[in-house]
This record gives sequence, structure tokens and C-alpha cells, in this order.
Amino acid sequence: MRLYDTARRAVVPFEPGEQVLMYTCGITPYDATHLGHAATFIAYDVLQRRLIDKGHTVKCVRNVTDVDDPLFAKARELGVHYLDLAAGEEARFERDLEALNALPVASTPRASSAIADIRGFIGMVLERGFAYEAGGAVYFDVERFPSFGSVSNYTHEQMIEFARERGGNVDDPNKRHPLDFVLWHPSLPDEPSWDTMWGPGRPGWHIECSALALRELGTTIDLHGGGSDLIFPHHECERAQSEAATGEPFVKHWMHVAMVFMDGHKMSKSRGNLVFVDALRKQWDPRAIRLGIIEHHYRREWEWDDTLMPRNEARLQAWLAAPKWDDGVVGDVRAALDEDLDTPAALALIDEAVAAGQGVHDAAALLGVLL
Repeated sequence: MRLYDTARRAVVPFEPGEQVLMYTCGITPYDATHLGHAATFIAYDVLQRRLIDKGHTVKCVRNVTDVDDPLFAKARELGVHYLDLAAGEEARFERDLEALNALPVASTPRASSAIADIRGFIGMVLERGFAYEAGGAVYFDVERFPSFGSVSNYTHEQMIEFARERGGNVDDPNKRHPLDFVLWHPSLPDEPSWDTMWGPGRPGWHIECSALALRELGTTIDLHGGGSDLIFPHHECERAQSEAATGEPFVKHWMHVAMVFMDGHKMSKSRGNLVFVDALRKQWDPRAIRLGIIEHHYRREWEWDDTLMPRNEARLQAWLAAPKWDDGVVGDVRAALDEDLDTPAALALIDEAVAAGQGVHDAAALLGVLL
């Protein structure tokens, strides 16, 4: 199998051992699952299925970010407790993924379950000299970590721009460097707070995934992923603090899924240009929704349009109605998936076979990987 590695900027061999350790960044549970979320997690589901099909076992961890600014803001707006909001939206997300036939992951740990782990992790970073205390907060010192930026390969100016756009608070007067990032900081009056030796407060966003990954999977992960909007600052900061804490490589292979667009803009809760999975499920076969996602390559941005679902419902029905045929295309489909998870090529191979009057001989092996 060959997969694109974000840090190496190339399609390279992906050669894990018998057990594959995967960590995918999950949702911040304050609203329903939209198609952009689904596209990300279905890409990793197809990868997980193909790895299992090849004989691997997969231990995949997908966190739930239930300690974070957007969740607190939504709970504040609705007048509910943030954990009640998180629990309800997490349950809805799980129902959507189950309907889309996503395999269960090994664990879905919540950030709120890891406060003790996070405190210990920050202690390790401080002890090794990669962090400092200022203004009641603890910051990671990027100048102490010379390879900062090697996941994203962005320029200093690009990193500043993305940090500013994505909550990095580059103008924080307590920072030594604009790209330094928060490991721990004081809470607002209506936010949760925990005591630590460096003052009460709550964890920063990035530290949550590092602590959970270390707790659930160990020091080094075979593959780490999420949406491409997480490359910087989230995954860049994760790698830096993880390797600063342990002294070991954090991730062997970085895999990111491109954004889904609607009306010319990335689908986002803040903009409101969303197509919700639970709404689609009321009208369409979930297998057709899955096909609508994987007809696009995971690394290419794509735009929602109203022809997507009718086209893929028709595709699904044609596949299901097709007669039997030989095993040749099964191998071709597997080969397509092994070349950077090329699901559009895999679907095209099946479409061509069906159009030629053939069908699915080994349906369990073939469709079990895709659907």
C-alpha cells in the first residue's frame, strides 16, 4: 500500500506491522454531523477496512474534544451544561456513522477524561525545558524545538496567518514568540476549571490529543490524521509537544482529508453552509451517501451539488441489480485502493463492469471494503 504523507509531501509506501496504530482527530460535539465530517471519517474507515482486508488488525482511536472554546460558546448560547450538550451531539454523531456503516473504532476517549494525563504530560514538557509559565498559563516554546513546521512545511508567514485564523492568539502579550501555543490556561468564570501546580484552569486544545494518543496508543503511532484544516496549527503543535515530552518520534505517517465545499466555501458550522448527514439519511440509502463521498479522492477538495445523491442512488441500485462475474475486477479494485486510497478509480472499475453486464462475484470482499 502507498499513501500520501503530508510531512514528506509525497506518496510513499505505508508498511505497518501486523497491528496498525491509528489516531484520528474526532469532533468537537456541539452540532450535528455534516458531510465534511463524514467525508473525513469515511476515508479513514475505507483505509481501516482495506488494512483488515489485507490481514492487519487495526487499533483506531478517535477522540472527542469536549473541552474546547466552541463547545463552551454553544452551551453558553443554549443555556445548558457543556457536557450535556456534548453527550447529545456525540450520540447523534455515532448514530450517523453507524448508519453509514463505519466500523467501530477501538476507543473514543473524551478530553474531559484525561485531565490527570494532561497535567502529567505538561509536567514532562516543562521538565524537559520545552515550555514556560507566564500570566497563569503554560506555553510551549517553539524556538526550543527547531523542527517546528516540518509537518505542514508552511513558511513562517503562513504559520502566523493560520494561527491567527484558527485561534492561535498570536498577539498574546504573555508569549515569547507569536507561534508559542497554550498547554494550560486560566478558565473563564463559566468554564470548567481544574487545579494544578501552575494555577487553576483548563488545557489547551492541542495538548488533549497528545495526552490521549500517548495514553491509548503509546509513544509512536503508525498513522495520524484528520481534516486538512488540522495540519496547522493542531497537528504541527501535537507533534512538537509529543516529541518534546517523550523524546521519541510521534507519528510515522500523516494523512489528511481535503475539505468539502458548498456555495464556494468550506462547509463549516460558523458559516452555516452545511449538509447534515441525518437529514440526508431521511431521503437516501446510507450506502448511496457513502458512495457520494468516496466517488471523490480523499485528498481533493470537492463541492456539494444537488446531483450527488440521485447519481449515487442510481449507481447503488445498478450495482445491486448486476449479475455475477469473474474475480478479475476484485483484484483491480484492491490495487486501486492500495495506490493512495484511490476510491474514484475503484468505483469506476465497478461501474465499467456493471455497464458491461457483469456483476459482483465476491461481493463480501469487494463491497465490504467500500460500503
